[in-house]
Amino acid sequence: MADDKSNAAAYWKSNVRTITGCLIVWALVSYGFAILLRPLLSGIPIGGTDLGFWFAQQGSILTFIGLIFFYAWKMNKLDEKYGLGE
Repeated sequence: MADDKSNAAAYWKSNVRTITGCLIVWALVSYGFAILLRPLLSGIPIGGTDLGFWFAQQGSILTFIGLIFFYAWKMNKLDEKYGLGE
């Protein structure tokens, strides 16, 4: 019983750590690159426009899709590690 509680606590701690990391990346890309750092990134051309505009229009969306796949992959590995896999 105590072992189950410690496994559940470790699983939840790993899950929260993964979510926190994803949220940090999300905030950095959506607010940092697209809004706050846009003037600094304006001189870097990518796809016919500057990098700051690209992050605001396409880069953020592609990053979010990547985060979804990363989170699903990471949670599957975490589930296997703690014996909760399908």
